Amino acid sequence: MSAPPNRARSVGTIVSALGIMLVAANLRPAVVSVAPLVDEIMADLGFGSALAGMLTALPILFFGLSAPFAPKLAARFGIERTVFGALIVLIGGMGLRFIPDVACLFVGSAVIGAAIGVCNVVLPALVKRDFAHRSGLMTGLYSMTLSGGAAVAAGLTVPIDQRLGGDWQVTLASWGLLAVLALVVWIPQLSTTHRVVASGPSGSLLRNPIAWAITVFMGSQSLVFYTFSAWLPQYLLEDGRTAAQAGAILATGQAMALVAGLVVPIVAGRWADQRLVTLAVISLCAAGFVGLLGTDHLTTLWVMLVMFGPGASISLALLFMVLRSPSTAVTGQVSGMAQSIGYVVAAVGPILIGGLHDLSGSWSFAMGALGLALIPQGVAALWAARDVKMVL
Repeated sequence: MSAPPNRARSVGTIVSALGIMLVAANLRPAVVSVAPLVDEIMADLGFGSALAGMLTALPILFFGLSAPFAPKLAARFGIERTVFGALIVLIGGMGLRFIPDVACLFVGSAVIGAAIGVCNVVLPALVKRDFAHRSGLMTGLYSMTLSGGAAVAAGLTVPIDQRLGGDWQVTLASWGLLAVLALVVWIPQLSTTHRVVASGPSGSLLRNPIAWAITVFMGSQSLVFYTFSAWLPQYLLEDGRTAAQAGAILATGQAMALVAGLVVPIVAGRWADQRLVTLAVISLCAAGFVGLLGTDHLTTLWVMLVMFGPGASISLALLFMVLRSPSTAVTGQVSGMAQSIGYVVAAVGPILIGGLHDLSGSWSFAMGALGLALIPQGVAALWAARDVKMVL
C-alpha cells in the first residue's frame, strides 16, 4: 500500500532538506581547515605569507570561476546529479592534496574550489524551488550548516593533526570522509531530475542595480570571512597563542557565525525591508574589528563579533537572492552572478592581506585594512536589503 500523496511529499521535503544541509556542511571544511595548519605548511614548504595566502585564495577564486558553468550543468544533468558530480570532484580534489607534491597541492585546491563553486550556485535555486514558502527558515538552516562545517573544521583540525603525528597532508585529506558521507546520503536524490533554465546573467540583469548590490554585498562579506579565517591563526600566534589556542578561538568565532547564520535570516525574513537588520550586523562586525585591534583584552569576544558579521551576511545574501528575485530562474542567475564576481573579488583578500603583512611586518595593520571592506558592504546593503523585486 503506497503512502498518501501529502505524506510522501512531506517525507520528500524532509529528505531534500537534510540532503541540502549535509552537502552544505562540506562547502567550507576543505578550505577553512588550511588556516589552522598554515604555519606548519609554511615551515614545511618554505612559503611566505603572500604565497600561503595564494594557497588559501585559490579555492575562493575557483568558487567564482566555476559559478557561471553551474546553471548550464544543472540544465544539462539536473540539479540533483550536478550536486552528486560536484561531490565526486570535491573528493578527488582532496585526494590530489594528499599527494606529496606542491603542484598537486595547488591543483587540488583549485579543483576543490570548482566543485564547491558549483554547489554554491545551484543550492540556493533548490531552496527557492522547494522552500519558497519558508525561505527565511531554510536559508537560515542552510547557512547554519555552512558555518557549522567551518566551525568544526576550525576546531578539530589541529587536534586531528596532533593525533596523526603532525602530518598536515593526511589531516587535510581526512575531511574527505565527510564528503563521502554526503555523497552516500545524496544518492536517493538521483531518482528524480529537476532541470533549470540554462542561462547566465542576462543583459538586463547586468544592468540591474539590485543585482549588482547583491553581488557587492556577497563579495564584501566573502572577502572578510575567508581572509579573516585564513589569517586569524597567524595573528594569534604572533600575539603569543599556541596553535591549539588559535584554532579554538577561530572555532568559537565560527560557532558564533553558525548562530548568526541561523537566527538573523529568520528575524530578517519577518520584515519586507531588511536594511535595519543588515546594517546592525555590519556595525557589530565593525565593533569586533575595533576591539580586536584596539585592545589586548577579550580577544575571543572580539573575534566572535567579527565572525558574527559574515556568518549573518552570507545568510542575508542568500535571502536577498531569493526575496529580490521574481522566479527560480532569476534566483539561479543572480546567484551565479553574485557568486562568480563576488568570489573572484574575495579571492584577492588572503593574498593582499598576506602581502600587506609581509610589507609592514604587522598583522594589526593588515587586519585593519581588511576591516575597510565593511564600507562597500554597508553601501550595498542600502540597495540589496530594500523591499523591492528586480524588474528584468
